[in-house]
Amino acid sequence: MNYILFDGPSRNALLPFTFTRPVAELRIGILTIREKWEKHLGYTTTTLTEEYLSEKYPMVEVEENIMINASYLPNDVLVATIKSLEKNQAIFKDDEVIAFYTYNTQEEVNFDDYEIIDLEEECITVQHTWDIFAKNDLALREDFELLTQDRVSQPIPKSVNVLSPENIFIEEGAKLEFVTLNASTGPIYIGKNAEIMEGSVIRGPFALGEEAQVKLATKIYGATTVGPHCRVGGEINNSVLFAYSNKGHDGFLGNSVLGEWCNIGADSNNSNLKNNYEEVKLWSYETENFAKTGLQFCGLMMGDHSKCGINTMFNTGTVVGVSANIFGSGFPRNFVPSFSWGGASGFSTYLTHKAFETARIVMSRRHLDFTEQDAKILEHVFEETKKYRK
Repeated sequence: MNYILFDGPSRNALLPFTFTRPVAELRIGILTIREKWEKHLGYTTTTLTEEYLSEKYPMVEVEENIMINASYLPNDVLVATIKSLEKNQAIFKDDEVIAFYTYNTQEEVNFDDYEIIDLEEECITVQHTWDIFAKNDLALREDFELLTQDRVSQPIPKSVNVLSPENIFIEEGAKLEFVTLNASTGPIYIGKNAEIMEGSVIRGPFALGEEAQVKLATKIYGATTVGPHCRVGGEINNSVLFAYSNKGHDGFLGNSVLGEWCNIGADSNNSNLKNNYEEVKLWSYETENFAKTGLQFCGLMMGDHSKCGINTMFNTGTVVGVSANIFGSGFPRNFVPSFSWGGASGFSTYLTHKAFETARIVMSRRHLDFTEQDAKILEHVFEETKKYRK
């Protein structure tokens, strides 16, 4: 069977992260949503997404296909139900489609013609940006079970202070000495060739991706995910870094999500709690206004390729778009549009040729190319977000 992950109605609510990737490429827990589905299904998947992203993330359609809403994370019951789908059957939960069987001669899908299967099983869903950190605890525990089942961890070095070693899994090539790991509060996963430097203290649930690095004397509270090739230091609480992003110095990051190729300057901090303890509101690209999150703790949402200088201070519930460059004293406003250059004293437009020049340098340091595909995607984002830059 050919499985296709589609963005679904939550795509716009997941901006700015979905400006540069399909919903399936979001990371929550240890793995991306696509990686979870592929491990559960035992098949590779492709993507139905926005046209400007489709060159980098193409869809492969064959005679018969099963379409899956990428906002839903897989579990055993859901996967078994999807694998048993037949023609003209669809799975729904709370009036939203999760998956359906289709074939390439269909010009449109009318669910009135389908047999509807109502799923009673609870599922983890990613329908808002803040779900990525708020549901990271559950997702990380599920991924830990998925990745470590019937496998044996590398031995924990003798110099490591450890609680609940049975909840710790270390992949081949990982390095850690003279650190403290407390897995009594949740599992700790340390990826291939990752490194935790001396003096660091980590409470689970926690995941460190392949080739990622925790720097000297870092303090990390769960549920936190440091994605592949990221570098982190200072103090971090309940945050997710997708991949290739750096928060390498002292300063606090809490209840936050960083996309790829972000950099947080030394001694930068974000607030994750309002002084009056009220519910946090976040900028919504759907309503083009600030929306209630239902959360008391909510920090920074930063899109791909955005950076901030040293001593940057972010207010509670700040949304930063794609390819923004923030610096200077004071608190910048709590919505920073894509391709903005400046800070609390004001912003100008960060022109694409300058932004792309930086992206090439940054990516080359990790031996990766900034491709023509990447440039086209960011050019589209630049045009699409013009209205927010004033």
